[in-house]
Amino acid sequence: MTQFGIDRLLADPALRHPLRGKRIALLAHPASVTPQLEHSLDALAALEDINLTSAFGPQHGLKGDKQDNMVETEDFIDPLHNIPVFSLYGDVRRPTDDMMDSFDILLVDLQDLGCRIYTFITTLLYVLEAAAAHGKQVWVLDRPNPAGRPVEGLTLQHGWESFVGAGPMPMRHGLTLGEMGRWFIKHFNLDVDYRVIEMDGWQPHDAPGFGWPLETRAWVNPSPNAPTLGMARAYAGTVLLEGATLSEGRGSTRPLEVLGAPDINARMVLEEMETLAPSWLDGCILRECWFEPTFQKHVGELCHGFHIHTDISTYRHQAFKPWRLIALSFKAIRRLYPGYEIWRDFPYEYELGKLPIDVINGGTALREWVDDPEATPQDFDALTVPDEAAWESAREDVLLYR
Repeated sequence: MTQFGIDRLLADPALRHPLRGKRIALLAHPASVTPQLEHSLDALAALEDINLTSAFGPQHGLKGDKQDNMVETEDFIDPLHNIPVFSLYGDVRRPTDDMMDSFDILLVDLQDLGCRIYTFITTLLYVLEAAAAHGKQVWVLDRPNPAGRPVEGLTLQHGWESFVGAGPMPMRHGLTLGEMGRWFIKHFNLDVDYRVIEMDGWQPHDAPGFGWPLETRAWVNPSPNAPTLGMARAYAGTVLLEGATLSEGRGSTRPLEVLGAPDINARMVLEEMETLAPSWLDGCILRECWFEPTFQKHVGELCHGFHIHTDISTYRHQAFKPWRLIALSFKAIRRLYPGYEIWRDFPYEYELGKLPIDVINGGTALREWVDDPEATPQDFDALTVPDEAAWESAREDVLLYR
């Protein structure tokens, strides 16, 4: 059975010994739970040798109650433990001096999705930078990367850093949160007292979970629209739809596993994708479907689209390319409907004056490839493969699980 960082910390007084006599804070969210599904805040508070003095919540809040992007969470006093809970997605996204003064050691217990745009890794960077400035310790209680080890995507370009782009890495980075902290410290040359409470028994290459211990651990939404392991696997691709007019299924029962719109013929789109780059569709099954969102894009309209299925015995983890798959869907739509308005233009994660699709990708290359009628999948691979290989090399010395 895989033991997560929180499991080992709770079970081993020797691991907790350096925490004795210190003021402890916890950065967590709804998926910060033990194998018995007790929240980490409650489990830690029950220990006599832990003095919890504050807690922090990332985007969507400690309780995970905020549904959408740019919906902020307020600070509050926890009614059970009577400690302040500070929001790092509210009035501020970086911890303030007063917040940092509330603890000596920060425990980070966040379930990540293994995707650059998922904002919990940016929040980790911000707390590491603040800890370096204030002389505080940060411990990451490590958890699995449910998307596993595969790497995919273009490197974020200099000047495109944002709350959904913490540094020059590809979309699908293949690191755990603990490993990502090690990379941040190395890349940004941070002088911070950092420790990872490693997992025991994590097997990121083994079927059927490929990073997630399916048989022994329940899936708890780390954010409201992350309801399944299938979503976590597809997210590095389907998140691109947040910058497009097509629905990613928000307001349906399978958010970020589906793509659709009222004004496309999904069967034709799938056929065009198969013609353009069949290998980009490997590893999963794409099922034609219809859905009617109850909120957000195309609310109340019947959308024709497809569902990305990875919840099948024929799923091939190393072959699955969600980022290329969604990029290919854009390319197919552009070829079938040359005048189709694919790209949305609105403030995305506090970035103004930039198209959301470019903020999401950390540069303009994907959009330009889609919009160039002469550009081929081979041209796109020629851009992307070197970036992926460079990241594979760059991350090598921060890996904790081999």
